[in-house]
Amino acid sequence: MKKNIIITFFLCAFSLNGLFAQETFKMMFYNLLNFPLQSIPPNRIQYLETILSNYQPDIFMVCELNNESASNGILNMMQQSINTNYAGANFVLNTSDDNFGNQNDLQNMLYYDSSKFILESQTVITTIYRDFNHYRLKLNTTQQGTNPIYIDAIVCHLKASSGSENEVLRLQMINDLENYLDTLPANSNVILAGDFNMYTSSETGFVELANPSNNITFTDPANRLGSWHTNATFIDVFTQSTRTATGLGGATGGFDDRFDFILTSENMISNTDLYYVNNSYKVFGNNNNPSCFNQEINSTNCDGSDFSFSIRNALYNFSDHLPVTIELQTNQTLGINDYAFQQPIEFINGNMINSILSLKIQPEFISNQTLYVYDSIGKLIKTINTKNSIYINEDLSMLANGLYYIVLPQLNVKPLKFVISH
Repeated sequence: MKKNIIITFFLCAFSLNGLFAQETFKMMFYNLLNFPLQSIPPNRIQYLETILSNYQPDIFMVCELNNESASNGILNMMQQSINTNYAGANFVLNTSDDNFGNQNDLQNMLYYDSSKFILESQTVITTIYRDFNHYRLKLNTTQQGTNPIYIDAIVCHLKASSGSENEVLRLQMINDLENYLDTLPANSNVILAGDFNMYTSSETGFVELANPSNNITFTDPANRLGSWHTNATFIDVFTQSTRTATGLGGATGGFDDRFDFILTSENMISNTDLYYVNNSYKVFGNNNNPSCFNQEINSTNCDGSDFSFSIRNALYNFSDHLPVTIELQTNQTLGINDYAFQQPIEFINGNMINSILSLKIQPEFISNQTLYVYDSIGKLIKTINTKNSIYINEDLSMLANGLYYIVLPQLNVKPLKFVISH
């Protein structure tokens, strides 16, 4: 009798495990160190390829990206070397320094696996110094039509350097962010990733982020609060500097600071739809070796079982920062939904376009639909609102000749291809 009960228990456990499938997503943030204007060492993208090929993030967030050409180059490398499903958000220039500098040479950006996520929107949050960039992603699950799950990923690069004046500037930037976050639903799943340039969790800007009275309260998933600067007890979360040698750009102080973070909204620690995976917060390339304090990341002092010399050497050559990674999990299942086998839109005059894109939308799909037009490298070119109309005629005469894709983010259907030939 006892044996039968045990067998029944394991059969039930196996069945429940199948019913409640879990999907895990890998997120990475990385300060790219003035890429690609910092030209030494040459051909730095080869080292980034080594790093990303090893980790293969589902969402890749960056700062210190210089220009759109470099952004496209990274996306092309990721598509060709890692996963053809990678796509990029719309590249935008920093605007927050227009009144006092207008250099606009350090941008934020987000890349994502388009088979797992749908980019719903992106918003620039201006501050007194540098923009925050908000990317709203929807999980591409079988329940997206009835129970959609969103990630609000915000990427930032706060004012650098120590001193009370710079702390005040960082706090002002965060206050600008908090004013924007007040407009979001309080239960939003928010990720804040960036180079914070903070030396301690008691800095007023960090305290403000964790303020429990905020509409969105952030928490440190690593649970490593304190005074990080040159404090070897925090070496497990150090992210800078990978170098002591000069001539490579960036900081040269050796491994002694925690500047880079991925924070989550508090609800992501405890909710069930989308949540932080316990103990998944890692600094990529950091072997938590006490001998690494104030050393170069590719030295034998930084050896360990997690990250090999070849990975640490690529990190050393690419940037003075290390990337930060976390994992998120959902109980929903990725895949196709009920609309997957129906094509909701069709070309009226074929998919060879001179100037006018003519489409017919099936009546059951016309309500509140938005069409996105992407170019061949995954850049969002145009957004078209169907305005509840069956027939769409859109002037695309301003677009260059080439291959384009129409994507319906609300529905899980294959993109439609069309060619512009003027």
